Amino acid sequence: MRAADALSIADLHTLAKRRLPRILFDCIESGTEDETALALNEASFGHYRLMPRHLVDVRRRDAGLTLFGRRYAQPFGIGPTGFAGLFRVDADAILARSALTADIPFVLSGASVARPEAVAAVAPAHLWYHLYAARDPAISADIMRRVSGAGVEVLVLTVDNPVPAKRERDIRNGFALPLRLKPSILLEALTHPGWVIDYLRSGGLPGMGSWADYAPPGAGPAEIGQFFRSHSPSIQDWDDLARMRAQWRGRLVLKGIQNPDDARRALALGVDGIIVSNHGGKAYDMLPLPLFSLPAVKAAVGGRIPVMLDGGIRRGSDILVACALGADFVFVGRATLYGVVAGGQAGADGAVAILADEVDRGLAMIGCPAVADLDARWLTQTHPGSAATLPPFDAETVR
Repeated sequence: MRAADALSIADLHTLAKRRLPRILFDCIESGTEDETALALNEASFGHYRLMPRHLVDVRRRDAGLTLFGRRYAQPFGIGPTGFAGLFRVDADAILARSALTADIPFVLSGASVARPEAVAAVAPAHLWYHLYAARDPAISADIMRRVSGAGVEVLVLTVDNPVPAKRERDIRNGFALPLRLKPSILLEALTHPGWVIDYLRSGGLPGMGSWADYAPPGAGPAEIGQFFRSHSPSIQDWDDLARMRAQWRGRLVLKGIQNPDDARRALALGVDGIIVSNHGGKAYDMLPLPLFSLPAVKAAVGGRIPVMLDGGIRRGSDILVACALGADFVFVGRATLYGVVAGGQAGADGAVAILADEVDRGLAMIGCPAVADLDARWLTQTHPGSAATLPPFDAETVR
């Protein structure tokens, strides 16, 4: 099967696994500790079903949503995925082109291989930037200066990784920055010749363009990665957030908020949006599931700023459930990364197209002409008898 023949994100997952050496595919797939959050993120959507209204004229359907005064063609965007350029050459630019074609936002990871200025040139007006704050505030300030100068208007600050995560699968595999490949790893990699050929043709281990300017002069890719790890993760507090709010003149979004009290405090400090997230299961295995945290965070800000969501989305129906629970927008990370790994530009475009098609079909099947009309009235629980174990949903609270 080729990426062009994929019918689902699961198909692209299979193709990506086939193409990548195990150490790299596991880096995408890994979580922390027992990795329970990975499966639970995906399973959380299964706690709900979409309640249809039949005999509705759905010949015209609208999947678009407005976010920060900008109309996007879909209710989802491409979220940040670190080191994507290691998994597929030019992955960051490829994902940016997919976002441009589909008219959706793309959040470039603060751990990107590509320089943000180069990606901004690929997809002007579609690029957001995801900041891993440095231990040295001057570096963070300069990154903000650079991306603002490149035309980026939305900054996404990750707040859920103050210390290094315990990713046991990666530790056992020997994956770390800088990447050092043991003979056993190299032998297994040779069973994935497509990736190996591209890796060698591109010059081997890529440097982190987002951080290269701050590493010591003459630093190579390994040294740049090591420098990045010396500054990130970093512990930030509310005073640091206030300082960055003053420095950044565009829209400021916090990624990783799940506590309603944190949401209220962020709102008071002038944050423009929140992404409810548990870092895709890669921060701490015992964090709550974003889908279940969403309604309370939504209620806490009272509609004054958009509340978005990421984590575990593999189907268009997942996006519809999230929107019905109150998400003003949704971001996918692994789903589009599988696509770009599996098939480059065709694979990335295909992942977006699969989700967009499933959103469109889902709207027709439930009799809802527009995503913007979704609220909790379109939801029912999978097992009504076990409602006590599930977060309550209320149309007035969610919307």
